[in-house]
Amino acid sequence: MKVNKGKVIFIVGSTAIGKSSLAMKLAKRLRGEIISADSMQVYKGMGIVSQAPSAKERALVKHYLVGCLAPEKEYSAAIFSKKAAAAIKSIIRRKKIPIVAGGSGLYIKALVDGLFPSPEADHAFRKRMADYAKRYGSPKLHAKLSAIDPEAALKIHHNDIRRIIRALEIYNSTGKTMTELKSGTKGLADSYDIRIFGLTAPREKIYSNIDSRVDIMFDSPLIDEIARLRRKKLSKTAAAALGIKEVDRYLAGGYGLAEAKEMLKLNTRHFAKRQIAWFKPDVRIKWFDVAKMNEKEIVSNIVSALRKGAK
Repeated sequence: MKVNKGKVIFIVGSTAIGKSSLAMKLAKRLRGEIISADSMQVYKGMGIVSQAPSAKERALVKHYLVGCLAPEKEYSAAIFSKKAAAAIKSIIRRKKIPIVAGGSGLYIKALVDGLFPSPEADHAFRKRMADYAKRYGSPKLHAKLSAIDPEAALKIHHNDIRRIIRALEIYNSTGKTMTELKSGTKGLADSYDIRIFGLTAPREKIYSNIDSRVDIMFDSPLIDEIARLRRKKLSKTAAAALGIKEVDRYLAGGYGLAEAKEMLKLNTRHFAKRQIAWFKPDVRIKWFDVAKMNEKEIVSNIVSALRKGAK
């Protein structure tokens, strides 16, 4: 049962689909404030590589978790969830609407549904289970999980050895099943009126948007930005930003500028495919096809959906 009827709006979807632009227009329409659910926009000095909202955009609409963390610092779903939840509470207290926009699926899931306490990796146990699967087959390993945690086993394919081993490892380390631990977690969905809207488009349009974005990035001082970042001891999180590895190889003489650009386009397309696969199964998401509707129409539809669903 919801104890707070404050609305929290989520705008999700793949990279280069138009989430930030739509969130801006929606925020202006609803007197909202935007929380970035992007694992890279949080970092200082990475505005181009992360495609963070500009200073002008942030002056028009208040943004949270953008350009506020040194790139030497680690960032995680747990850190994001804690900071975003605090921002949401503050925004609602001031009678405004929080709009969480971004494509980091794990971060959004952590905020909406909560994160269960997960033990650290037990590499020796993982090796034993991997050896067991190699010797007897993954169905036998899956049967071990079924005997311990039948609910988790139903959700994990018998050939998904990595996830089977992790579920077994959790039980081995904590004495509790993954299902038991998950049942004790709480996210925003337990306290607020959550509305999740997703932007989609045919794959070829997304890829075309990605190509155009990368071209613009390379026309901007992207190379200079990454050259400055190379002089820092980047955290593992920051170092994983798309563009850093590709431009780094160019700067190191590994390949030419044109190849760096094409590699970034290819790797960004692969990233977009993973994002689409993450969000697609979530039945809570109401989808809008940006190839069939413009931003004004989508904003109007979202506002209408919010009014119809008002309690």
